[in-house]
Amino acid sequence: MTSTSRRATLVTALAALVTSLVSPLVLAQSWPSKPIKLIVPFPPGGATDTVARLIAERLGPRLGQAVIIENKPGAATVIGVDAVAKSIPDGHTLLVSGASSFTVVPGLRSKLPFDVLKDLTPIALVVNAPLVLVTAPSKPYQRLSDVIAQAKAKPKSLTYSTYGPGTAPHLAGELLAYAAGVELEPVPYKGSAEALIGAMRGDVDVGVETLSTASAHIKAGKLRVLAVTSGKRTAFLPDTPGMEELRMPQASFDGFYAVAAPAGTPVAVVQRLTREISEIMALPEVKEKCALLSLEAVALGPDALRAIMKTDIIRFHELGQRIKISLD
Repeated sequence: MTSTSRRATLVTALAALVTSLVSPLVLAQSWPSKPIKLIVPFPPGGATDTVARLIAERLGPRLGQAVIIENKPGAATVIGVDAVAKSIPDGHTLLVSGASSFTVVPGLRSKLPFDVLKDLTPIALVVNAPLVLVTAPSKPYQRLSDVIAQAKAKPKSLTYSTYGPGTAPHLAGELLAYAAGVELEPVPYKGSAEALIGAMRGDVDVGVETLSTASAHIKAGKLRVLAVTSGKRTAFLPDTPGMEELRMPQASFDGFYAVAAPAGTPVAVVQRLTREISEIMALPEVKEKCALLSLEAVALGPDALRAIMKTDIIRFHELGQRIKISLD
């Protein structure tokens, strides 16, 4: 190769390097160039939808673009997550979902059209969401021990609500059944709104819900709360025991909501989104609104969210093998 050829090759390589470094910066400076979609893999009206709308209302003015909620329920959140994973990674399509999408389904299902750790870019964990076990006032259960006693007396006769196989309520119910040594029958609903109606009517024996969606109905006397699924009591229900207190630590399950983008989204865009969303969740008005919904506003960044995803996916995979839960 002549010196002229070497120089030409070097110039081409340097140009490619400069382009690779500059392009993401240019994209980040021109982003967002159109409305942003927040895809929620649940129907409207549930806690996930509420969290997404809290963010959307404040993110739009900060970015100078409309932020639109698009509900894509179905297949235990797989439809919505897949839509985000396969979208153009330009920062204009984001996922807002709960633990079921980020850890439960990936841990319990081996055949998915995506890999959350490879096909999604974490942005932030934004809310901690206690789950509660509730029952209709018409039911005879005053404590969780009453449910367990009945389940032992009549195996497979007691039912609990889920949003479909692999969702957080389904796993929480199976964890409870395993820890208590009983068999419970899951009843799938399309989402939280329908599941709540079923629980209040007594169509199921136990409802497994986020405290956010169940709180108003508990206060109104339309639901009786039996326990929280976290290990310890929550400040939102100081008189209700957690799983450790009930001597069933194996049944502990912590709910959360988080935001992610398709893999390949420019780093500068991810950093801007993380900063803006973290600042939104730190606003006193947002914290207050979350607290009114029995949600704890937090702001954990991409690294922390990815670490939780990795740890819990392994945990749920091992749990699924041990107690033979499979979503395939």
